Amino acid sequence: MKHLLTALALIVAVPAQAAEKLTVALDWTPNTNHVGLYVAQAKGWFNDAGLDVEILPYTDTSSGTLVATGVAQFGILSAVGFHSQRSMGADMTAVMAVVQHETGRLVFNGDREDIKRPADLDGLTYAGFGSAWENALISSIIRHDGGEGSFDTVTLGTSAYEALANGSVDFTLEVSTWEGVNSVLLNRPQRWFNYSDYGVPDQHTTFLGGNSTWLAKNGETASAFVEAAQRGYAFAADNPAEAADILVSETAGMLSNPELVHASMAALVEGGYLRDPGEPVGLIDPELITGITGFLFEAGILRDANGDVHKEMPDVAGWYTNQYLAQ
Repeated sequence: MKHLLTALALIVAVPAQAAEKLTVALDWTPNTNHVGLYVAQAKGWFNDAGLDVEILPYTDTSSGTLVATGVAQFGILSAVGFHSQRSMGADMTAVMAVVQHETGRLVFNGDREDIKRPADLDGLTYAGFGSAWENALISSIIRHDGGEGSFDTVTLGTSAYEALANGSVDFTLEVSTWEGVNSVLLNRPQRWFNYSDYGVPDQHTTFLGGNSTWLAKNGETASAFVEAAQRGYAFAADNPAEAADILVSETAGMLSNPELVHASMAALVEGGYLRDPGEPVGLIDPELITGITGFLFEAGILRDANGDVHKEMPDVAGWYTNQYLAQ
């Protein structure tokens, strides 16, 4: 009995291995593009992987910058921001495609009888967000349709959608699975042009990315995290309504419109944005990476570490990896 008590005391005295702390930065305030992270957190899948994961609140500092500087080990990254920063040598690698295809589109009010094709946008007013990508994208779409690609721009940020609705501007860009869904809920009829119908390559619009230096030193931990996040997104793809409820609950009141969250989740799943048929959730397609990078290069948007426009197409082979995903 004495020996048994001694053995039990030794077992109790051995501390449980502490979970490894990781931080994840968001590219915007919580929305359905982040749902897999919150599902994995709520279901305990990060904990099961031995991880103590903190989802950082959105700040004015971009998620790409937080990841590249090592403030966060991982982050949700918008595609254009990722390609732009990576071309400048930012220390980050895409490890999962959160959104498999382009969700953006060019939109205008549904009662605009004068807008029937992109060429009709010449000379009209665009409500923008202040990036070089927008000008290159819209000009390319208009020129592809035979127009000149000339238009006026007013930078309004998220106020663009109200300005469009009240007729202060003629057109803008939106994410079909969020602002597009919201326009339906608000009974604001719209029409739109899809980028890919006018010469713009399809792309993964959102990535999960990691700090490249950290990834190289922490392969097992990286795999544990990415696989748990991937499991969260797979659950969301299979159970959009429950995933929407989890997202609303886990973000503690930050999402004040559950109807929008549910409708957005439905749009992501029904549109095939979270998973391609026959492929695991999160798989990065090299052709999509190369295609959109080539478009950005040709548009003169990509710059090197010195801030100069790239004279040659960057080698994107080291920009992404699927090695941390569960296949």
